This record gives sequence, structure tokens and C-alpha cells, in this order.
Amino acid sequence: MSRTVFEFSAGGVVVDGERVLLVRTTTLRGKRVWTFPKGLIEAGEARQQAARREVEEETGYRCEVVAELPASRYWFQRRGERVRKTVYWFLMRPVQKVGEHDAEIEAVAWVPLAEAARRLSYTADRRLLRLVQQRLAGGAAGP
Repeated sequence: MSRTVFEFSAGGVVVDGERVLLVRTTTLRGKRVWTFPKGLIEAGEARQQAARREVEEETGYRCEVVAELPASRYWFQRRGERVRKTVYWFLMRPVQKVGEHDAEIEAVAWVPLAEAARRLSYTADRRLLRLVQQRLAGGAAGP
């Protein structure tokens, strides 16, 4: 029987006008994916703080939080362990380009909102994008 590990991450859906910021990375199984920037919450770090830090590290953009979005929860296997991952998401807007992406990210791209769903690799990310698009269309919590 495998051990269960609980992990908590935070990330951002960064929107600038009619475009959204995506990152390309490689999964544990070696598959290239397009997704939103996110990473583990460090000890003593607040969710929003972790999201801002991870977005900056993975994209090179300093961002501000506009609104909290629904969390994502999913299971995966890593080195014989079952991992229950919770990702806390925030709608963000870019403030300043402060550097380049870190080594775990292969590419960063500004993608038109209308095209982003076709590029995103995960169903949960596409659902999150639709929610953001609905909020922006309604004017609620938009950047």
C-alpha cells in the first residue's frame, strides 16, 4: 500500500487586457504541457504571497492579486506515493517585468484569451480559464 502525501500550492491566472500568461513545462512522466504558473507554498508563507512569488519565479513578472479563484484538487502518483494536491488560484495582473523564468520552465507565452483554451493541457485549467473569462465579461474582479 502506498503512502498518501498532501501538498499545497498556489498560482496565478495572469491577465493583461485580452491575453493570459501561460508556461510550458515537463511533467514527471516527461510530457510537455502548457499550464498556469504555480508552485509549492513554503513554510510560514501565506497563499497569496506564495502565488505572487511562484508567478514571478516562473515567468519573470511581478504581479498583483486581483481576486481569489476556486482551488483545484487532484491526485497523482510520484515515486510510489499517492499525492493529494490542492492548488490555490488567484486572478492577477502584471505590474512589472523583473527578470526571466526559472530553469524548471521551458517557455513563457502571452496568449490571446480566445486561444488559450486550445493551448492549455489540463481540463481543470480550461475550466479555470472559462471562469476567469466569465468574470471578465461580467466586469466582476477583472483586471
